[in-house]
Amino acid sequence: MDIENIAVVGSGQMGTGIAQVCLMSGFNVTAMDVQASALERAVGQIKSSLAKNVEKGKIGDADRDNMLAKLRTSSDFEAAANADFVIEAVNENIDLKMQVFGQLDKIVKPEATFASNTSALSITTMATATARRDRFAGMHFFHPVPVMKLVEIIRGQETSEETITVIRDLALRLGKDPVVARDYPGFLSTRLGIPYMNEAFYAVYEGRGSVEDIDKCAKLGLNHPMGPLELADFIGLDTILSILENLYENFGESKYFPCPLLRNMVKAGQLGRKNGRGFYNYS
Repeated sequence: MDIENIAVVGSGQMGTGIAQVCLMSGFNVTAMDVQASALERAVGQIKSSLAKNVEKGKIGDADRDNMLAKLRTSSDFEAAANADFVIEAVNENIDLKMQVFGQLDKIVKPEATFASNTSALSITTMATATARRDRFAGMHFFHPVPVMKLVEIIRGQETSEETITVIRDLALRLGKDPVVARDYPGFLSTRLGIPYMNEAFYAVYEGRGSVEDIDKCAKLGLNHPMGPLELADFIGLDTILSILENLYENFGESKYFPCPLLRNMVKAGQLGRKNGRGFYNYS
């Protein structure tokens, strides 16, 4: 099935970025969120980002206007009824995601494909909330979505080969470089990256080095564009904690046990860039 209309459910930092890359690739996009304020913020961020692309000469004024003309917003799931492809990007909570997919499944046309942007949760389990398990897979983008090239495609137990092809082709149309992983807690990228960040949390917690020096080791010694603590702030410390808890529950391995410092920071509302306080101060 040709994809023209994409619904992006959830308008946080990931959903906003996904909506933007879909617009920039010529798709009609419906951005959805239960909170009107989240939709307003998402539209503002997309407009600002597109304006920067115009300033840099990457797109013209007419291109920007055409992209924005293809953007709709809604807090009503009915707005996704005619979507050819639905990407879910709500909070990393499997019960919430399954509730969202269960509602959408009753509304969205049956031939449409569903994908979750989850970074660690079971695609096979989520798919059971729908009657389209063969047309359900993971499509994990990376933040910031307009910049990061990788898309991780996750094959659930009942995901069809046709669905994998559809999502791979879509990823390529979005200018991304896809990899395919099987449905396993943490998939590929999260299994690699999360223990790395957790070890950095422990290094701070145990007083082995300063935040700045730990990040400098990764940037100057390993040639990473960001240090692990800066990256954690960028992703969101609450999100990192949720992923670690999920991985520890599934594997019981000490490398996934969330550092007490991380727990305390989340309890204190220090979530990273999203609210201005994390390992660094962004105010």
